[in-house]
Amino acid sequence: MDQFTINLLFVGASFALYIGIAIWARAGSTSEFYAAGRGVHPVTNGMATAADWMSAASFISMAGLIAFTGYDNSSFLMGWTGGYVLLALLLAPYLRKFGKFTVSEFIGDRFYSQTARIVAVICLIVASTTYVIGQMTGVGVAFGRFLEVSNTAGLLIGACVVFAYAVFGGMKGVTYTQVAQYCVLITAYTIPAIFISLQLTGNPIPALGLFGEHAASGEPLLAKLDAIVGELGFKEYTAHHADTFNMVLFTLSLMIGTAGLPHVIMRFFTVPRVADARWSAGWTLVFIALLYLTAPAVGAMARLNITDMMWPNGTDGEAVSVEMIETDPRYDWMATWQKTGLLDWEDKNGDGKIQYYNDKAESMQAKAAENGWEGNELTKFNRDILVLANPEIANLPGWVIGLVAAGGLAAALSTAAGLLLAISSAVSHDLIKGAINPSISEKGELMSARVAMAVAIAVATYLGLNPPGFAAQTVALAFGLAAASIFPALMMGIFSTRVNNTGAVAGMLAGLIVTLVYIFLHKGWLFIPGTNSFTDADPLLGTVKSTSFGAIGAAVNFAVAYVVSGMTKETPQEIKDLVESVRIPRGAGAAQDH
Repeated sequence: MDQFTINLLFVGASFALYIGIAIWARAGSTSEFYAAGRGVHPVTNGMATAADWMSAASFISMAGLIAFTGYDNSSFLMGWTGGYVLLALLLAPYLRKFGKFTVSEFIGDRFYSQTARIVAVICLIVASTTYVIGQMTGVGVAFGRFLEVSNTAGLLIGACVVFAYAVFGGMKGVTYTQVAQYCVLITAYTIPAIFISLQLTGNPIPALGLFGEHAASGEPLLAKLDAIVGELGFKEYTAHHADTFNMVLFTLSLMIGTAGLPHVIMRFFTVPRVADARWSAGWTLVFIALLYLTAPAVGAMARLNITDMMWPNGTDGEAVSVEMIETDPRYDWMATWQKTGLLDWEDKNGDGKIQYYNDKAESMQAKAAENGWEGNELTKFNRDILVLANPEIANLPGWVIGLVAAGGLAAALSTAAGLLLAISSAVSHDLIKGAINPSISEKGELMSARVAMAVAIAVATYLGLNPPGFAAQTVALAFGLAAASIFPALMMGIFSTRVNNTGAVAGMLAGLIVTLVYIFLHKGWLFIPGTNSFTDADPLLGTVKSTSFGAIGAAVNFAVAYVVSGMTKETPQEIKDLVESVRIPRGAGAAQDH
């Protein structure tokens, strides 16, 4: 059986499972559409939240970014996991006790303002739309390789699948579909990692193999990797090279952005009790840890394998020949990925070999001149392909490659569904029912939610064709927007009675606008290529990149909210009493019904 058929079987079976679950768990009421009837068990919710969370950025892109950068990109791991600690301790239980369906509804009621609710909807849509661009990017990459279709066709197929189980199933259908997707994606991620760890270190646990010995050389694996990349002119893998201030800001942006993401917070509205919300966050961390503890090993081991393939005779020997790439079955993956446009090479000096090295490093200039090299000849290696190509690079069995195909798509589609549900809920429940037509029937509200989701899917698919960066980089921008706009409003709404409706609105708008403008200045207005004035290599403010600005935007939000609140009318006493009742543990077991 050829590889294409194997891929079709794995992907087709997983899609059939997701759609079957959606039909079985079809939402019949607004409560089931928005919050799964508030009947989800904490362990189930933890697994669904992990799938919702571990998007294409985590599954497809993160290990690739770590592989080609090393320690400096560990901030992705620290920021994304640290955010769940904030979420579990500071937000989830209190928001569940408040008893509403959406984040925007909480903000509108807490700040006793329809304007605050609408501004929250705008913030939510901007952050979620940016986030879903990264998911659709991942869908295109995965389909383009494993189903051998164009990126455009891949996006359209993925959009149809999401439409099938998210539009009709709502939160109830999405919850149980995401449990299945978690099982698929974690299996698909860990099995290749175990194989590769056994090959390179003899240890079946990748996280331990990372710090073990390289079986072929007897050296510590990381020391071996540091030596090889250093010999090729790249920066030492385990050392810190980036700007520390920007790295701290970036990690903080990811942490508070995690705690402010609407599609993640919505999951804590689905459990029966307040205590279950905290347990859900704990279980989510456990399920996320299974992948996040494996990702650094996947990145390091893949980088070592790629280097060995490009220099099969060692870095002091001859580089891989064009003939070997074209005829040796171990290199078939390169020709396959070249067809997608995400991998390419060129024999620039015509010597029949492909030299892979850092041609910008001063240390390589003399060696390159001596050997007649004319630059790095592995001209393109998109970071988003590394995890998907990893089983092929390591020459693993065909069924493992098919499993990874299904896992990559599960990761992208599960988060895309959660984001689209958050967008549709904001439009139908907070905008249409909350502001435009409060008397709309439950059936009408459900229909408007489904129409809003269909429109959101169409917009996300279009934007996914022209992403502003790799999947993980695009997602990082969304986290910055959530950090600057939504997180401060939630924190002040729960823990401060000083901030009034005017202050909250001013703070959210200030945080959102200043962050959005900073991002557009670096990534192009509305992400249109060529319209940017700065780049992340040469940013506007010192060393602060666009992906790191969310923490500064959050500080602006807090400052503006408190200053404006101090200059305007004090928060009404009944709202102060409401805030106190949400924070006080008494009666926490019986959350207020919607």
